[in-house]
Amino acid sequence: MKIFTAEQISNCDQYTIKNEPVSSVHLMERAAEACVEWISENCNHHRNFVVFCGNGNNGGDGFAIARMLYQKGFDIDVFTNTKIKFSTDAQENFRHIKEISGITIREFKEVLNYRFDSRTVIVDALFGTGLSRSLNGDVKDLVEFLNQKKNIKISIDLPSGLLADTVSDSDSVVFMADYTLSFQFWKKSFLHAETGKFAGKVEILDINLSEDFIEETETGDFVIDDEVIKSIFKIRNEFSHKGTYGKAAIIGGSYGKMGAVVLSTRAVLKAGAGLTFTVAPKCGYEILQTSDPEAMFIEGGKDYIENFDVEETAVCGIGPGLGTHEKTAKSLLNFLKSCSKPLILDADALNIIAQDPANLNLIPVKSIITPHPKEFERLFGKTENSFERTELAKNKSRELHIYIVLKDHHTQIITPEGKVFYNITGNSGLAKGGSGDILTGIITSFLAQKYSEHEAAILAVWFHGKAAEFASEKHSKESMLPSDVIKEFGNVFSELNDKVQKLL
Repeated sequence: MKIFTAEQISNCDQYTIKNEPVSSVHLMERAAEACVEWISENCNHHRNFVVFCGNGNNGGDGFAIARMLYQKGFDIDVFTNTKIKFSTDAQENFRHIKEISGITIREFKEVLNYRFDSRTVIVDALFGTGLSRSLNGDVKDLVEFLNQKKNIKISIDLPSGLLADTVSDSDSVVFMADYTLSFQFWKKSFLHAETGKFAGKVEILDINLSEDFIEETETGDFVIDDEVIKSIFKIRNEFSHKGTYGKAAIIGGSYGKMGAVVLSTRAVLKAGAGLTFTVAPKCGYEILQTSDPEAMFIEGGKDYIENFDVEETAVCGIGPGLGTHEKTAKSLLNFLKSCSKPLILDADALNIIAQDPANLNLIPVKSIITPHPKEFERLFGKTENSFERTELAKNKSRELHIYIVLKDHHTQIITPEGKVFYNITGNSGLAKGGSGDILTGIITSFLAQKYSEHEAAILAVWFHGKAAEFASEKHSKESMLPSDVIKEFGNVFSELNDKVQKLL
């Protein structure tokens, strides 16, 4: 799915109005109907809705939603500022609710005396994607007041005060939604840590905006959805053998850190590589051969890796539990100098490279690196926020001609062409040591199976998150372990095969 800027979304609306054709007020009606359908299905235990409407088209959405919810039997109160001129479409929808005696219309200032009971839902339709500044004055005070309420809060299109395309000022006031019902597209601000926290759970509602506009309009930002994954995933050929699915090697481990390389190796195996090797210190021999007997052990040193020799045709994932011993660092850098094929580099492999900026130029082109924010900072320097970090990653990806998997709540896959793919699978249960080692194993496995670097990175990140969702259903986000995530790989593959086979 493409991610559009606020300006592109506005252009898409206008294109749809002109070319469908449909009037702007009827398009607003369509958006309101989608919201009311979601609210009716998900909030049917609540009877009272308090809708806060601004004077623009977001407010117009709110007025239409209030009318439709009332017609479905809910109790509705609307708060707005009748002293300010409304947009044309908002004015029309405001006129409609004024004609309904059962809907109470109040001024914003009356909210201080309003009784919010436990079954009241607050709906924010103050400002949408057109906002380009921080909230101020009475509206700022209103949002601060509403944020203190414990009621369920739903924002329409975008939480008021949140900018669609970038981070707000650090002292900006933003409506804190539990749910955001957004139209047609993800906004970039939903996908970054500093801004996404205001949106709560995001629901993207299809309002049938122009497919021609969407297809023809260029963007460098995408969400990894089912359509993207179905276009990448390859069903196994029944007439295949282990050589068909490649050779993968995990290089890592050191005394006391063998768990990382065990998890990574197991992820390679369970993700489907044909042959799997593990290059690890001798101290991990019994551990690895007992825990992952399907993998072949190659001794790379005694207590830490000193030797990076591996099967020449194997795809290498380097870093889990590697450590940064002086001899390990020297051996890794020598290996990089002699290596021309793409690698997957993670964890301590990145920390070794970060010791000298010149080492970045040793990374083979088309390699995939998987830094978390701190590792990224060590490699490329500090940034003010995650938006700036993504821009820096785009520059470095282009400069070094590598793929950067920038791990975060919504992990980003950044390509040398400057495209950014945001992942929306997964959950906070992955916030545990070992989760990144699994991801390294999955990427290594998929690259060995002849997926391109671009495909392997996108599919692996999505797959990793999907397995975590299955694991959390069984064990909870708090108790699930990285090993539980690996156990769910089979369920993810089963779901993928079902989806893709239906297309055949």
